[in-house]
Amino acid sequence: MARFSLPAFSMVRMKRTLSSTFSDIANSVSREYGFWLDDAFASGGSAGYDHKKMGITARGGWESVKRHFRELGRDTQTQDFTVVGVGDMSGDVFGNGMLLSKHIRLIAAFDHRHIFVDPNPDAATSWDERKRLFDLPRSSWADYDAKLISAGGGVFERSAKSIQTTPEIRQALGIEAERMTPAELMTAILKAQVDLLWLGGIGTYVKATDETNAEVGDKANDAIRINGRDVRAKVLGEGANLGFTQRGRIEAAQAGVRLNTDAIDNSAGVDTSDHEVNIKILLRDVMDRGSMTLAQRDVLLAEMTEEVGALVLADNYKQTQALTAAEAVAAETLEDNVRFIRTMEKAGKLNRAIEFLPDDEEIAARANARRGLTRPEMAVLLAYSKIDLYEKLLASDLPDDPKMGEELIRYFPTALRERFPDAIGAHQLRREIIATCVTNGMVNRVGPTFISEMVEQTGMGEADVARAYTVVRDAFGLRRLWGEIEALDTRVPAAVQTAMILETNRLMRRAIPWLLLNGTHPLSMQAEVERLAPGVEALAGAMARVLSPTAMAAMDARAAEFAAQGVPQDLAGRIAVLPFLAAATDVTLIAAETGRPVEEVARVYFELGERLGIGWLRGRASEVKAENHWQRQAVAAIVDDLYGMQGRLAARVLGSGDGDAGGLIEAWVTARARPVERIQGLLADLRGIAQLDVAMLAVANRQLRGLVTG
Repeated sequence: MARFSLPAFSMVRMKRTLSSTFSDIANSVSREYGFWLDDAFASGGSAGYDHKKMGITARGGWESVKRHFRELGRDTQTQDFTVVGVGDMSGDVFGNGMLLSKHIRLIAAFDHRHIFVDPNPDAATSWDERKRLFDLPRSSWADYDAKLISAGGGVFERSAKSIQTTPEIRQALGIEAERMTPAELMTAILKAQVDLLWLGGIGTYVKATDETNAEVGDKANDAIRINGRDVRAKVLGEGANLGFTQRGRIEAAQAGVRLNTDAIDNSAGVDTSDHEVNIKILLRDVMDRGSMTLAQRDVLLAEMTEEVGALVLADNYKQTQALTAAEAVAAETLEDNVRFIRTMEKAGKLNRAIEFLPDDEEIAARANARRGLTRPEMAVLLAYSKIDLYEKLLASDLPDDPKMGEELIRYFPTALRERFPDAIGAHQLRREIIATCVTNGMVNRVGPTFISEMVEQTGMGEADVARAYTVVRDAFGLRRLWGEIEALDTRVPAAVQTAMILETNRLMRRAIPWLLLNGTHPLSMQAEVERLAPGVEALAGAMARVLSPTAMAAMDARAAEFAAQGVPQDLAGRIAVLPFLAAATDVTLIAAETGRPVEEVARVYFELGERLGIGWLRGRASEVKAENHWQRQAVAAIVDDLYGMQGRLAARVLGSGDGDAGGLIEAWVTARARPVERIQGLLADLRGIAQLDVAMLAVANRQLRGLVTG
């Protein structure tokens, strides 16, 4: 599978497998030959970020674990939960992972030497003992204080011929046999009915039912390997590589296990290495100018450790959030996902069979059953979307736009932003870092297929979509909104947060294509933000005065739904207004063209939409059952037309004379009494129909178009 979760361009892919010692050797060779990367050639050396000390790979995986549990209504940091795993406390990922919550109740684990079973552990006591083992220079489960293991438990040698199981072990692991081989006991651990299965050891332990062990290619673990459908843990944290086969992940996901892929769960180590390398390249230039010594650089690197970790973990968080949002609409977006897969196949960038993505027969079966792609499959699309977008953005002039300097600055820790802004701007990998940041920012927010959909829908290029995305994000203040939503972790149900995130996505689906179809290209991002943002702010402040009582009631009801789930009133209101705030693109343009205030334009815009049933039609259009991609495209085109006509009609009314909004609308409607009556009659007929179809929408759309052209 594509090993891509976060685009990284440090040119040092070999470095991830090197220990600190080998990294130092590689860097010394780099220096000896005068290679421009100097000691940035291999990360993690003595003057770099020690992944084990940072615990960064495990902490990244733990972001996945925390999200899975939040979506189950659990908080890993305040509530006890049961765990089994693969690894021991001397290992980086397993050891660090099993210290990330003091509420872990580790029931059982195994490594290549021992099997550890603690049938009824005390969370606090066992955490202290695990910490003691982690701090030892080298430890194994045999070093665990036997007095602290609960009744019936123990540490067993994997070399033993058989193991006597106690009643406590049998109950904890859900087994009946009174004596088992070590292999049988480890298999039972993998199948245990617990909250979390945490993988931190080397090996592939889970496959699909119809996969053979030979296909897996990990003979050492053939005897203990299980099938995905046999995993009974609620959540998987795949801190180690290749713990599951991809088909095993898909099978487990279909059986109800919450999991991503290893590329998602353990990407933090890769990302940390990339930050280290890019920071060293930056500071190499600073040292070459005589502004810093090597010793000072090393001190600064150490001082920035925590912030580098925070930057990395923020990406882990957003990446898993993107998968959650995609999973929430997986059934209705199945065909969009499939079109993306086929597009990548035609471009020669993806092999469906190699990535274990569903074939056409399976896709048809899922469509009939109203099932979408699983989360592990979505993770593959997320990776390919980032790979493809990065390549296209890097080949464009987007990284050279001055507005993109903001993305470059945000990539680096605060100390570098404050002390060396000029050096950041002159970074040798400036374009690559910008393309990386824009790629991650977009795909993590709008999902894997959005960019390709926008390209298909508007005919514009990926760089144009990125420009429009940036304008909408900044003009509508979405970064602040996202931050407030994310701050509600564990305070409101995760599904409520996802619903709010999806509301922001719907806003972008309206505003981004509007900019692509109505803007002058290439978009001047800063100028567009400065033009649009005041209109957005003015419209948001005027909603209570420009919306009809019916629309206000709908907006207030939506806000009340969010507030009832614990969302702060202010945030609930700002989310509920987004469907109406999307009109800011049209309203701001009309205000500029007519010289009228935004509030006056908005009053005409919304009242026309109410009187002519345009808003009602758009709402009913969203309920239309489209049978295929082309019908969905037709519905989307009609919805876009309805928005466009509402804007053009508002401009016509405002340009028809002087006076207040109500008087202008009344005069305009009176002058067109007969066509307006025909439209209202048609709408009356449509209101009596339970389910509209594409043909009905098309007829209504044509009648309304007559008002625009007449």
